[in-house]
Amino acid sequence: MWYISRVSHQRTTVTDQANRINDVDALRGFALFGIFVVNIAFMASAYPGNLVDDPSFGSLVDDAARFMVSALFSMKFYLLFAFLFGYSFTLQMDAARRAGRRFLPRMLRRVLGLFVLGVFHFIVLSSGDVLTTYAVACLVLLAMYRVSNTAALWIAAGLYVSVVVILIDSEVLVDRAALLPSHEQALANARDETQAMLGTVGEVVGQHIDGLGLLLAQAVSTQGPTALAMFLLGLVAGRRGLLTRLDGTEPVLRRVQFVGFPVGLAGGLIYALGGEIDPVASAISVVTAPFLTAAYVATALRVAHSRRWSVVSRALAPTGRLALTNYLLQSLVGLVLFTGIGFGLAGTVSPPALLVISAAVFASQMAGSMWWLSKHRYGPAEWGLRWLTNAERPKRQRQQS
Repeated sequence: MWYISRVSHQRTTVTDQANRINDVDALRGFALFGIFVVNIAFMASAYPGNLVDDPSFGSLVDDAARFMVSALFSMKFYLLFAFLFGYSFTLQMDAARRAGRRFLPRMLRRVLGLFVLGVFHFIVLSSGDVLTTYAVACLVLLAMYRVSNTAALWIAAGLYVSVVVILIDSEVLVDRAALLPSHEQALANARDETQAMLGTVGEVVGQHIDGLGLLLAQAVSTQGPTALAMFLLGLVAGRRGLLTRLDGTEPVLRRVQFVGFPVGLAGGLIYALGGEIDPVASAISVVTAPFLTAAYVATALRVAHSRRWSVVSRALAPTGRLALTNYLLQSLVGLVLFTGIGFGLAGTVSPPALLVISAAVFASQMAGSMWWLSKHRYGPAEWGLRWLTNAERPKRQRQQS
């Protein structure tokens, strides 16, 4: 009886671990899709980066597509991705403990790998990089990863409030009209920059490097503090095992949906109506976006564990397991489709068409990820990062049973 009980406990533990990893991977794949829906507009032309709409696409359908992305996707899915990064931080701690290795050197090597990949991504593939920001924010997380859960939550709240204050202060204390170009000048800048996207390899890379100032400004003012705040929330969630042993029927998931959707959608609508150029609308979005993100997570977890829709989770999980590779591939697809290095479609694709393209690319990534993992243990980028993290070459091929 003792032996049977012990074996049963071991099987349960393995099952719980598998379910936890699968849920995290599926959520990461879900976040990757939402991020791509937002990012592809910045890959396709320079108008979104200049905070203006391309006048070539001003139909009701075009406006509706842009409105939907702003209300439902913008500023939501990168929060989920950052939260899962913090959650996975605890999985890295567990992995180091199981391997009998020191955690800090392993994680420092991992951060170095992320930063190097981020620099490559920023220079070669896309100026809209998040990996370098994550790497720097992770260094801060490493300095405080032993803090108590209570302290972590307070620090996360303080960071988030600081972002809101910065956005509001930029409206109250700063003469934005004096700092920002006029609407006509912004349109002219966007038109010139979109044309520059059709240049040679050197010109495209030069344009990426020219965006370094904007990347640093965003990282310091909003993206960096917000990412660190979500890292800390994910760290606490990982410590408490909040994604462990879920079956999708928990009442708390329905309560999160009940609160999160009304608050989050209201904030998303205000943001979509005000636009990124309105700091008050942006501040409202920053405050309410976590509610909608939480509602998305609760819905995804309920779907993942439902008998009817669990196939969605099984399709997303492989994409999430290869999240780093797929993130880089999405930028590569954007580079090939829209710049002069490839097909040169910059400035010619409408917002609705971008939605179709993003869905098609992501569907191909889901299929490709399932195929790849049937033959390999890790994605190419994950394999390299794991090698650096563990200071040991991992096996490429999946063991045949």
